[in-house]
Amino acid sequence: MEEYNTLDDFDLEGKTVLLRVDFNMPLDKNTLEILDTTRIKRALPTIKELIEKNAKTVILAHQGRQGSWDFTSLEKHAKALGKLLNHKVQFVDDIYGEKAKNAIKNLKNGEVLVLDNVRKFDGETEKKTAEEHAQSELVQNLYPLADVFVNDAFAAAHRAQCSLIGFTAVLPSCAGRLMEKELSTLEKIIVNPEKPSVFLFGGAKFSDVVVTINRLLENKTADKILLTGLPANAFLKAKGVTLGEKNEELLAKEGSPEIYNEIKELLDKHGENIYLPVDFAVEENTSRSEISFSELPTPYYIYDIGDKTIQKFKDILSTAKTVFLSGPCGVFEKPSFMKGTKEIFTYVANAEVFSIIGGGHTVAAVEQLGLTDKISHISTGGGSLEKFMMGEKLPVVEALKSAKKIVFSR
Repeated sequence: MEEYNTLDDFDLEGKTVLLRVDFNMPLDKNTLEILDTTRIKRALPTIKELIEKNAKTVILAHQGRQGSWDFTSLEKHAKALGKLLNHKVQFVDDIYGEKAKNAIKNLKNGEVLVLDNVRKFDGETEKKTAEEHAQSELVQNLYPLADVFVNDAFAAAHRAQCSLIGFTAVLPSCAGRLMEKELSTLEKIIVNPEKPSVFLFGGAKFSDVVVTINRLLENKTADKILLTGLPANAFLKAKGVTLGEKNEELLAKEGSPEIYNEIKELLDKHGENIYLPVDFAVEENTSRSEISFSELPTPYYIYDIGDKTIQKFKDILSTAKTVFLSGPCGVFEKPSFMKGTKEIFTYVANAEVFSIIGGGHTVAAVEQLGLTDKISHISTGGGSLEKFMMGEKLPVVEALKSAKKIVFSR
């Protein structure tokens, strides 16, 4: 039995449902048009189910944060949702004032209403407990109009913010279908993965990866770790390898003596389980050129793994039963440096393994390569996925667990 409620636990016929989703979309900087609707698409199963069950669905979501260029109204999001659902979606440029409350009261069974950007409410991003957030104007104005709170915003599950956890203290609450699927799948790969289990980390960030790798190896969740991208370069530097001025500069943004010490300790403890590139692709006069490990340091940017590393990593992956990919193998946005990402990701997609990917750039690479349907599970989480993998509790999930234990007298 789940530790939290799901949509199966409630009769939603004719009920008013407050549904928190993650519609924080990539926007065009000049026009603020939505560039990619993936996050809306992932929430469609829950929204369609609520419509089919004749619920009155009130959607809460955020876009950007106060002060950022992409902090904007959700009117375009509502239009995009209507188009994808092929169903009328109302929008109100209000969150919890009279305009919003009247729109909620006037909803009919099966109708969908999108409220404006919840981050326009100043108290939204404050870190508080569910009980403290429940006293906010946002929750106090909206909860009396609703019967059930549904949280389907896994990508924001690591945030203890008002609209994410505040309603769980005052309304019967449950996980939406996306949240439920993410948690059950991640539980499967983190808590009890089919062995051998291989995790690949790449991309352009490395400071958080160190803690994650340490936990995965300590808990024996991962049998082998493959490193590409900046994480690989950081581990090579920690081992005393000189990469060349341009590559050292890229590492300097995140690299600190403390992080390199942590990496050294990790390598001392678990070095035999961590695999690093043996050759590299560099950008020489705007074109791809491959160099071996012995040719370091290089005056050029390292933008991908080389052919020998691709083969070495495929050999390791060939024995795996579970594979987790987080981060591309190189700067895949440049066509000549897509090779490592393309070959490794395609190999995993076509292998008989349980495969999971996470992180925005990883998802983008998989979509660009047309491999989406061949991956077992694509996680919508970035920060929430990282926290989950580090074994940290996610405030949204904890709030849903607590709500299951409350007897609501309504």
